[in-house]
Amino acid sequence: MTLPRQRGLTEQAADAAIDTACRLLRLPSIRNEFNEIADRAIKDQMTYRGFLAELLMTECDDRARRRSERRIKAAGFPREKSLRAFDFDANPNIDAATVHTLASCEWIKKSQPLCLIGDSGTGKSHMLIALGTEAAMKGYRVRYTLATKLVNELVEAADEKQLNKTIARNGRVDLLCIDELGYMELDRHGAELLFQVLTEREEKNSVAIASNESFGGWTKTFTDPRLCAAIVDRLTFNGTIIETGTDSYRLASTRARAEEPAAAS
Repeated sequence: MTLPRQRGLTEQAADAAIDTACRLLRLPSIRNEFNEIADRAIKDQMTYRGFLAELLMTECDDRARRRSERRIKAAGFPREKSLRAFDFDANPNIDAATVHTLASCEWIKKSQPLCLIGDSGTGKSHMLIALGTEAAMKGYRVRYTLATKLVNELVEAADEKQLNKTIARNGRVDLLCIDELGYMELDRHGAELLFQVLTEREEKNSVAIASNESFGGWTKTFTDPRLCAAIVDRLTFNGTIIETGTDSYRLASTRARAEEPAAAS
């Protein structure tokens, strides 16, 4: 389709031409915000170059935002969590400076692992999701999964002769977030399949895990001591370990709410 070109377009004709051109060139942000930016350009007496730059940057910024949203959605997080919403004062075991350094995602660039270890309610999953979200916003491909879900997926893939493809798919993402590792015992077959995923990613792409068990208690999940030691080795080599402690933030909040009426009376 060729747009008619002529000088001296009326404002109405110019608006129609801009709308059509933006549709053809797939520039939805410019199309939606052109009038507002044009009015601001007149008010601020922008140069033609400044006006053009403003239009193009608007489109670029919006495309970056939409890409981030797609990556966050593709990661499969079960709920929204952010570092901004994390209450570091409620858990002094967690060093805020360390976590904000992790948010820069240099550890992902270096393909290093991250382990979040602590009891239920101490903020492990919140931090896992929040750091995964930060990674997705910075352009990394992220996948979130529960440990048992990943193992079941691998077992089904092995039964259907699709194991190599499934391991490769889990190996390609820049950051694999595995939550609730240690909550359930895995049989030897499941543990070996999980080990294959970790081996595929070793020093190539990052793994972040959250576990309610200290490493010494992982033999409850991985009953083969040698396999357990090998998995711990892969999840800790050159990595960061954050111990979130034993005091449940959720339980403390529940108790505080329960005590409020009594205090008021």
